[in-house]
Order: sequence, then C-alpha cells, then structure tokens
Amino acid sequence: MRAMTKSQLARAAGVSRWTLRRWLEEPFMREQMAQYPLIKRYKLPGNLVKIICEHYVIDIDQDA
Repeated sequence: MRAMTKSQLARAAGVSRWTLRRWLEEPFMREQMAQYPLIKRYKLPGNLVKIICEHYVIDIDQDA
C-alpha cells in the first residue's frame, strides 16, 4: 500500500479529518503509529495505512 496523507485517508474512509484524528488517538492506533516513523511531515507510511484500513475496514482502490 502507498503512503497517504491523513486527508486522503479520511476522504477514502468517507469521514472528516477530525473523525480520523479521533480514530488515530485510540490506544491501539497510538501503539501502531509509534512503530512507524512519518515519511514526510503529514504522510503516513504505507504499512501503517494498511493497518488502519484493515482495522477500520476502509476500502482503498490500489490503482489510484
């Protein structure tokens, strides 16, 4: 999976950035995020995007 910004991920999930931010503040997600350094200032690494998508059942088109 490719790296994405939080805004892109929120759009794919069909929620606001603020809702996604609340999701990422849950203890499980905080633990997962601590294991991955950010690639750029606001991009989430592909491995972390995959974990988030699996946890919250977000379907992202792989070709996009």
